[in-house]
Amino acid sequence: MKLYSERILALASDIPHLGSLPAPEGRARRRSPLCGSTVTTEVTLRDGRIAELAQDVKACALGQASAAIAGAALPGRNRAEIEAARDALAAMLKSNGPVPAAPFEGYEALLPARDYRNRHASILLALEAAVDAVAAAEEARARDAG
Repeated sequence: MKLYSERILALASDIPHLGSLPAPEGRARRRSPLCGSTVTTEVTLRDGRIAELAQDVKACALGQASAAIAGAALPGRNRAEIEAARDALAAMLKSNGPVPAAPFEGYEALLPARDYRNRHASILLALEAAVDAVAAAEEARARDAG
C-alpha cells in the first residue's frame, strides 16, 4: 500500500522526545475514537514557547509518523504557531490544502493519507495534544500569577 512508504515507517520508528517530563507545566492527552490511537504531550514554557517537550505515543504508523514530525518541529514554538500548523495540516488532509509551512513542512510525507479519511484523526493527534498542553501551561501560569 502506497500509504505506508519507507519514509513514513522510518519516521514512525524514530519519534523524538518520547517519555515524560519531571515537572511539566502543561499536559494533554488526545485520543482518536475511531482507531483508539492516543498521544499525550507534556511541556514546559519559556517566554510563551515550548522549552521542554515529552510525548507518549500509542498510535498507528501514521500517528507515530505525525508525532515524529511534530516532535522535531515543536520545540521553540508558541501556541499560535502550533494552532496554525494544526489547521494547515487539517486543510492539507481534508481539503487538498498546501503542506504546512516550515518548520512543519515534514508533513509532506503524509500527503498520501489524504485519500484515507479514517486516518486523519490519528494524524492530527500530535498537534492537537501539543496545542492543549501549551494552553494548559498558559492557564497554570495565569492561575499562579493571579
